[in-house]
Amino acid sequence: MAELRAMAERCGFADARTYIASGNLVFRTDTTADGARVALEAELAAWAGKPVPVFLRTPAELDDILAANPFPDAPGNRCLVTFLDAPPPEGWQSEIRHLKDEEIAAIGREIYIHYGDGMGQSRLVIPAARSGTARNLNTIRKLVEMVG
Repeated sequence: MAELRAMAERCGFADARTYIASGNLVFRTDTTADGARVALEAELAAWAGKPVPVFLRTPAELDDILAANPFPDAPGNRCLVTFLDAPPPEGWQSEIRHLKDEEIAAIGREIYIHYGDGMGQSRLVIPAARSGTARNLNTIRKLVEMVG
């Protein structure tokens, strides 16, 4: 995570901070979201030797994601949000496999998943989510606090 902060600094971002060791980074910049994404992806590709996708959300977008949560009564550790570059394609639900007690909804560029019995035993497969990255609601709330 120290290297990720250093990458952000090389991109010219201010106040770069990380949260837990899963690639969560918050920072300030005057550049556009696309410009920041491209800069970070270039740094990550140079470091990893292969393309590494970056999913950026502004503080306002994170607030909107929390507010739009279709499973407001679900515990934060049992509700994941998968961040995508674009809304899932039409008919994406028909490709879901091994659905048990999970609840799933897409809102904008995010797929929300509530794991009723927890993720540990779930075999759920959502092909539309493969190209994204997921965080639980507790992590998203923490990121919102960090930028607040």
